[in-house]
Amino acid sequence: QVQLVESGGGLVQAGGSLRLSCVVSGIDSSINIMAWYRQPPGKQRELVGVSNNIGSANYPDSVKGRFTISRDKDKNTMYLQMNSLKPEDTGVYVCNAHYSGTYYWGQGTQVTVSS
Repeated sequence: QVQLVESGGGLVQAGGSLRLSCVVSGIDSSINIMAWYRQPPGKQRELVGVSNNIGSANYPDSVKGRFTISRDKDKNTMYLQMNSLKPEDTGVYVCNAHYSGTYYWGQGTQVTVSS
């Protein structure tokens, strides 16, 4: 059974940093595409960043230069380093893996940025 489990969320002041983790279990081979999404309160889910298994990543303008995705293949873990956080970064952050034609989702971790 494939599972994605996020951790690392919390409450932080504006300008602060957090690092989120997404641990994948149930998949033995390399996952090509993994991504982070977030859902702000009362809004639709939005893409935060997407990475492939050769180390490149893309980000929307809203987080570019502040957020960085990295992956540790040995640990089957994806990270999201978030710096210079803003109140508008508040939301539930969810990781996603695209593997063998199926999209898998975690349950999410709450990030709250106070002004």
